Amino acid sequence: MLDLLFPKRCAGCGSGAWPFCAVCRSELIVLAQPWCERCGAPSVRSVAGCRDCPPESIAMARAPFGFDGPVRRAVHRLKFAGWRPVAGALAEAMVRVWEVQPRQQADVVTWVPLSRDRLAARGYDQARALARSVAPRLSLTSAALLRRAGDLGPQARRGGRARREAMRGMFVASAQPPERVLLVDDVLTTGATAGACAEALIAAGARDVSVLTAARAASSARTIVSARAPTERAEARGSKARPILAAGSRPGLWLPRGASPRQSMPAAGEATHVSRPLVGEHGAV
Repeated sequence: MLDLLFPKRCAGCGSGAWPFCAVCRSELIVLAQPWCERCGAPSVRSVAGCRDCPPESIAMARAPFGFDGPVRRAVHRLKFAGWRPVAGALAEAMVRVWEVQPRQQADVVTWVPLSRDRLAARGYDQARALARSVAPRLSLTSAALLRRAGDLGPQARRGGRARREAMRGMFVASAQPPERVLLVDDVLTTGATAGACAEALIAAGARDVSVLTAARAASSARTIVSARAPTERAEARGSKARPILAAGSRPGLWLPRGASPRQSMPAAGEATHVSRPLVGEHGAV
């Protein structure tokens, strides 16, 4: 009844169909193979590791979307405007990209906790909402395994090394973790926050900590376009599609209402098309 009286609106623009309208769907940046096998950052070809990889305490990281355009706005609506149903919509995509890795397993889902002040200001924890949406879809339980030992405030103006130094020791385990933990948050940037969480979980007994987020900002996206020939780059600039995709690289990846953004289909050795780079400006993870 509530949906009839107050229908959900597009999480990207706030006015179209839920969860993303046709225009916003066409602007989604979908992260898919080929990628860095460790962190899921876009790559011209599959690689074991890359410059965007998070700290060594994180075994693997995945995200279904680039942190840009409609997804960036959706994450902000989830975090700052109280659009809690966005968590369920993004969780579907998160689960699909996680399931692409059949060898990676987890025993429990946990999340990066907010500080008390931020929790009081927002009224709820967006990472907890994502974790509690992801867990049942993976047939796992979710549990609060971490607490913050302090709050440094926004980290957006700090570089990766400075963030990692600042975040060291900022989290402690609040419960005994199992061996394999899946850590959930909204956005992955440098991995400083997630790395600090992983260190705390490992110190408490976890053996393997992987990270799953709704989106990520990867500086490697800036270099992918530069590999194209000048003519190809000119053609790319005229395209409205901005997915990071390669032919045959999307086994069952979820997209709202089953729609797919237009794809750039590179030949062997050719760069994947990104008409605008992802910008690593988010300070959350």
